[in-house]
Amino acid sequence: MHEIEPYYNWQKYYDSSEDDRSPFYGKEYNHDVYSETIYGYYIDPAWDNFGSETLYLKVLYVDYDTGYAIIELIGEWNDTLNNDIMTLKRNVLELMMNEGINKFILIGENILNFHGSDDSYYEEWYEEVEDGWIAAVNFPEFVQRELQKYHLDQYINMGGTLEVDNWRTLKPSIFYDVVNGFIQRRLN
Repeated sequence: MHEIEPYYNWQKYYDSSEDDRSPFYGKEYNHDVYSETIYGYYIDPAWDNFGSETLYLKVLYVDYDTGYAIIELIGEWNDTLNNDIMTLKRNVLELMMNEGINKFILIGENILNFHGSDDSYYEEWYEEVEDGWIAAVNFPEFVQRELQKYHLDQYINMGGTLEVDNWRTLKPSIFYDVVNGFIQRRLN
């Protein structure tokens, strides 16, 4: 687990610790000290704790003019025990939405498991993005099945064309254009 780093090549375009509109503004990273764990396994110090015991994230890029955020996730998404969606929504997403973000790209390659509960916070988030959308990119198939089991796919776009294996080779704005294009085709 400690060898899985959040994608760092976009830091030349955006750093959440230097963005005064970011929930992680001013955070200082010590890349020599591994202190955060998921089930006793240390994770890379570049991941951000937003209040969940088992799920961490990294805000890879935000464009306030266009209104989108790209967020990479790692760990176990557990709504059953920890209500991770409530914590994520209250501690990160709402702050971003208050800054005009209404399109969210969640990168889930490192989601290890999902335990669902009800859909109320997902529905609330979906309604609050109004003209925007939520996209789950590269979530493992078994995690997508669990999300669908709880009918969360009615709020979060996932699967099919949203498997973008080459996203790391793209600039953030190009990656957004690709995902937005897929979403717009689905909506039309």
